[in-house]
Amino acid sequence: MADNSKSKLTLGQLVFLALLTALNVVLSRILIIPIPATHGNINFCDAGIFLAAIALGPAAGLLVGGLSGFLLDLLSGYAQFMLFSFVIHGLEGLLVGLLVRKVAQDSRKCFRYILVLVVGVVVMVGGYYLTNWILYSTAAGVLGLLTDTIQGIAGAIVALILLPTLQKVLLRYWRL
Repeated sequence: MADNSKSKLTLGQLVFLALLTALNVVLSRILIIPIPATHGNINFCDAGIFLAAIALGPAAGLLVGGLSGFLLDLLSGYAQFMLFSFVIHGLEGLLVGLLVRKVAQDSRKCFRYILVLVVGVVVMVGGYYLTNWILYSTAAGVLGLLTDTIQGIAGAIVALILLPTLQKVLLRYWRL
């Protein structure tokens, strides 16, 4: 992802994205807060998606987002959500990656990043509201709104905290 004008990913970049996806899935599976009322959980999957999208661009956000969501549901026993999560988290990563390009040159970059992450959280929360409505009921969709919002906000905060460190590592080792 060194050059945003490139449309193809190199083998090294694909390997890096695969490692980032695997790390995101493992950490999201380990650092988990169960929510008995919705039979779901709060995890930090969104933090990894946001980091990939902001630091590496929309293609990385799409790949890490879609694959992380899909694999996390598969490993967590929520197979009914796998395809929905693939689309929702992939779209979340893609959109954040595209929007962050627009704000990268802005002097109020941090504030703009927050707005972009809010858009990502809204996409995720709205996507899971629709998913719960389709799979279960309107009530299930409404029940999930609070926990999904908390998960998205927590992911955005963690991403903003870790972003400077990730960017330094990428500059040093990845030459972005």
